[in-house]
Parts: sequence; structure tokens; C-alpha cells
Amino acid sequence: EHVDAAIRAARAAFPAWSARPWQERVAIIRKAADLMSDRLFEMGANMSLEIGKNRLEALGDVEETADLLRYSAGAVEKNNNFNFELLSESDKHHNRSMLKPYGVWVVISPFNFPGALAGGPTGAALVAGNTVVLKPATDTPLTAWFITECLRDAGVPAGVFNFLTGSGRVVGQGLIDHPGVDGITFTGSYDVGMHIIRTFANGRYPRPVIAEMGGKNPTIISKKADLDKAATGVMRSAFGLQGQKCSACSRVYVHQDVKEQFMGKLVDATSKINVGDPTMQENWMGPVANKGAFEDYKKFVADLHTSGDVVFGGEALEVGNGYYVAPTIVDNLPLSHDLWKTEMFLPIVTVTGYEEMDEAMVLANDVEYGLTAGFFSEDKAELQWFLDNIQAGVVYTNRASGGHHRGVAGLSVVWRLEGQRQHGQSGGQLPLCAAIYA
Repeated sequence: EHVDAAIRAARAAFPAWSARPWQERVAIIRKAADLMSDRLFEMGANMSLEIGKNRLEALGDVEETADLLRYSAGAVEKNNNFNFELLSESDKHHNRSMLKPYGVWVVISPFNFPGALAGGPTGAALVAGNTVVLKPATDTPLTAWFITECLRDAGVPAGVFNFLTGSGRVVGQGLIDHPGVDGITFTGSYDVGMHIIRTFANGRYPRPVIAEMGGKNPTIISKKADLDKAATGVMRSAFGLQGQKCSACSRVYVHQDVKEQFMGKLVDATSKINVGDPTMQENWMGPVANKGAFEDYKKFVADLHTSGDVVFGGEALEVGNGYYVAPTIVDNLPLSHDLWKTEMFLPIVTVTGYEEMDEAMVLANDVEYGLTAGFFSEDKAELQWFLDNIQAGVVYTNRASGGHHRGVAGLSVVWRLEGQRQHGQSGGQLPLCAAIYA
């Protein structure tokens, strides 16, 4: 009932919103971004309480949300609403390229970036002239409500933006199955993402889907690496937001000659992490998202204690009112073990040694995912080798492979398809173009 009502409202509002001068839509979306920046601390504090982000990550998520809205507005303005005059055969003919909005666009967003991955796609769809129905993760409805308030207060008319809460099985599935939806942006699991792609491919014509469906991201460490930099980078990428990022490093391949030294530095860096209430400035890791994640952690580490060597962590923590777990480093896990290829979405990283760099590259690429990858080396030729051979959409050298800075301040990183776990484009200008058709 609520799904039908939201889509009816969005459909009814579409003609007037899409016909509105694009300059007015740009101004409204920019105003919403400014309101998010003005409400930075209120939204950030809510995010820390709602999902366990530390102070810095929560504030960064809010500002990234605002920046993504500004980026989409700027792209429409810079490109004259994607309306261009083309060459003509003669003065008697006039050719133009014009992109038009689809209609009702759905955004289903995840818990881990409840601002950026809800507000970013929403802003892109709205400024292009679509109307939107947003369904956030069940763990983060309040962050989505803050976004709703900013859009409303900026002047988005009733019906143009619609906010639904509820489970994925009921509300999410209702949106996916609804014939009144013209396109969708989804961030979440591979199984659900592929279900959406297949569903939207049926019918009279395929409907557009932008789906980001996880990662199992490798880092390769050369014997020519700065090991202090490598240890810090792996630690920050693997354990930031409790490992609950699709871009997090979860497997490391380090040259055998420097493995022992690297492991010592990684354990040392990890031992300095403070785990506790994420609203307190001294704490870097908060709790995992929910009881399900907590139970998954216990299940995985029980297996890892048996199958490999847990050299750090591997236990639940009683440090406060929440689902707290220790950052966990695992060595000597057989390469045949399925956790080398299974996305755990938890603060667990597996490490193994290699003898030849080509061997490491084969292992790094031997997954169905292809989201991010990292490499540490002080040798320029090795850096180029990595960039030429890695199969990932976003790659980093000599930094934490888990940064999240897509389309911010005009610096666009496109998260493209590599392997089987992404569909469409979810970064830079292309998501905006995906929400409008030629």
C-alpha cells in the first residue's frame, strides 16, 4: 500500500518537476547541499549513534553527501542540462542532442554510507528531472530522514521526493516488482543486485539499473614497499568502519622476503586501535551494525581459529552497549579456503606470502569481484606493472585502498565493471547520465 502510494505520488509529480527549468532544479539541489553542510554536526552525531561510525567518518559521510549533490548540480549546469547543438547539413536543418529524464527513479541504499549512498544517487536523479522514491537500509532510517528534511526545506515539492522505510523483503521487493518504476540505483548484496538486473531486463524493454554489489579487495605488497606505509594503509582500509565497506581491504599478498617484518608492523598498528563508543573522539572503531553482523563475526572467527592462525583479535569485546568485536588478522589460511573469496563485510583481513609478483597478481585477480585493489612499492616500474595488470575498477598505489571520494570537488572516480559484481556506473558524472535518457 505504501509502495503504491509513493510511486503514484512520484508519477503525479513528474510532469511538473521534469518541465521545471533546469536552473531551478540546480538551485534547489544546491540549497539542499548547503543545508546538509549547515547541519553537519547534527547529522554526523545521529550517524554515529545509528550505525557506529566514528566522529571523523560520520562527518565525512555528511560532507560527501553534500558534495555529491553539488557535483550533480554542477554537471547539469556545466553541460547545459545535456542539451547540445550538433553539426547540421545546411542552414535549413538543425540537429540537437538532448537528454531527458526517465520518470520515477528508485534508490535503495545501504547502511554503511547512509548519507552518500542515499543522498548522492537521489540528488543526481532529482536534478536530472526525475522524481525519486528512497528506501534506506533498515539500520539507518534516521539518516535518510535528515536527507529528506534537507530536500524538503530546500524547496523540493511534495511528491517529487518520497521516503519509505521497511524491510528489503517487503518494501524493497515491492519497489523492485512495481511496474511503475522506470529505473533504480541499488547498493547491497550480489544476490539482490542480480535479482534486480534480471527483473528489470524483463518486460517490453529493459529498464536501467545501477548496482554496486560488494567487493573482496586485495592489496599486494612488494619487497620494495615502504612497510610502515603499507602496514598503516592495510590497517586503515581493513578496519575502518569495522570493515563494513565494499571498498575495504580484506586480503593481503605480501612478498615472502618481507612478510615477517610486515606482519609485525601490521599487528603493531592494529594493536593501537581504540574500540568503543564511536561518539567519543578517542575511539576509532565502533560496534558492527547489528546482531546479524555480530553473529557472522563469531562464526567466521571460529572457522578461522581452526583453519588458520589468528595472530591478532578474533574475539568479541565487552567494551560498552553495542556489538563490539576486535580487529582481526589471520595468517596461514589455505588459499583453497572459501573465505579468501567470500565477502565477510567485517573487520577481518587474511594475509599470505608469495614468491613471484606474477603469482600475487593471479591470486589478486582470482575472484568474481572487481571493485578496488591496492599496491605498495617504491619502484615506479612495479607500480606501472600493477596498474597494467590488476582487474579492478578503482585502484590505489601507496595509500589505503578503501578511500571513498567519488565525484567530490570535481575529482571523479568511476566505479566501473570488472569481474561480475558491479553493473552500470556508480561514481562521477555517469550516474547522472544513467538517470536520463537520450
